[in-house]
Amino acid sequence: MNKKRLNVLLISLFFFCVFFYSFTLLVRSSYDPVSEQDIFLRVDRLHEIRKKKEHIATPKEIRALYMSSWMASSPALRKKILDRMLGTKINALVLDIKDYSGVIAFNIENPLIHALGTDSRRIADIDEFLAELHRRNIYVIGRITVFQDPLLAKKKSALAFKRKDNGQVWKDRKGIAFLNPHKKEVWRYMVTLARESYDRGFDEINFDYIRYPSDGNISNLDYDLGGRTKIESMKDFYVFLDKELRQDRKIPISADFFGLAASHESVPGIGQKIADALPHFDAIAPMVYPSHYYAGTYNFKNPAEHPYEIVVREMRAARKVADRLGLPQSALRTWIQDFDLGAHYDLAKVRAQIDASIEAGVPSYMVWNPRNRYTYEAYK
Repeated sequence: MNKKRLNVLLISLFFFCVFFYSFTLLVRSSYDPVSEQDIFLRVDRLHEIRKKKEHIATPKEIRALYMSSWMASSPALRKKILDRMLGTKINALVLDIKDYSGVIAFNIENPLIHALGTDSRRIADIDEFLAELHRRNIYVIGRITVFQDPLLAKKKSALAFKRKDNGQVWKDRKGIAFLNPHKKEVWRYMVTLARESYDRGFDEINFDYIRYPSDGNISNLDYDLGGRTKIESMKDFYVFLDKELRQDRKIPISADFFGLAASHESVPGIGQKIADALPHFDAIAPMVYPSHYYAGTYNFKNPAEHPYEIVVREMRAARKVADRLGLPQSALRTWIQDFDLGAHYDLAKVRAQIDASIEAGVPSYMVWNPRNRYTYEAYK
């Protein structure tokens, strides 16, 4: 190789090395491990966003009908209700997760639930049904009856209230057992069920029967209070639900209260005080069914005949408590009745309850009929 060719080769090699080194620096300068990590974090966030999109955000105003798990178990029957909802202002459905019997309406793959055997296949296609509700843009509120639970009381009698006279499981006048609110194992069971249901697709968890028994041979019931009052014990449970579900998992939660809890500072016999509960739930729903008020309430011989007057007074009282705590309109919902008891509840009476709730400053309502037969014209 002559000297001239060697010089050309060396110069070419030099420029190649300079180019390669510059290119390497350029690549390294653009490769930032933190930036790459950000990309993965963004992917994770996108995954979380997609996961959250499986849930419908809580509407500003809830207008819900109740559907029992038995009705939901039949695709044909539930479709009739959903189709009748079209053209109304109904935007949500309260669906039983666990009803008064204690039976969970669908199969749950969780060690705790599996060990107890309290789930079922009543709603065999729960995933498909939840997906259908979301396709219809219906917000799904899963209802859990808490301390009224004869099934869990039977499975683990140590968790149930006992009789004073013989130590056996106490039952109310309908023969239904109640769980002891002081048992932390009961609390964990309810939280597990709530989390599993939310992950399944329910948009909100609603807790009913968060109270002590109200009928039956109460004098023979061992409350096992341990120096606490019923009001204090229930507040402890509210705080627990708030932390485990709202704070730790960002799950929307609501609770049903006795109607009298709306207008009374507290109802000590069952342990409910609305001011204690309001800060720990996204919404409290007093069951102000006019037919459930005793004769003479607000000087009405038959309160069921005066739905507007009963609802507006009760919910105004509840609104005052929420206002005092600085809580928004969404902190309250009104349970109204669409069933006959004490009076015939026609279109006018159902509509009167809705108007009364709105007048009281509570635009959100949920409608109860145990047989799921509704006056759809009232919701247009």
